[in-house]
Amino acid sequence: MKFIQIGFGNMVSAERIIAIVGPESSPVRRLIQDSRDRGTLIDASSGRKTKSVILMDSDHLVLSALSGDELTDLTGKE
Repeated sequence: MKFIQIGFGNMVSAERIIAIVGPESSPVRRLIQDSRDRGTLIDASSGRKTKSVILMDSDHLVLSALSGDELTDLTGKE
């Protein structure tokens, strides 16, 4: 199993990632709020500004302080 660093010593399984998106759009903000309400939101930004949202196949959302470009470089996916 391959893990990728998502910032501040936190890691997620690269095989379980569905998408990495920016947090700016209204649909993504709604996804974040819905996930927070359901209890499936994982905030791994350590209090920093959220620069990317990672959608996992387990229906969890992970907030990261690293940008999508930085995460893509770490996963090796395009």
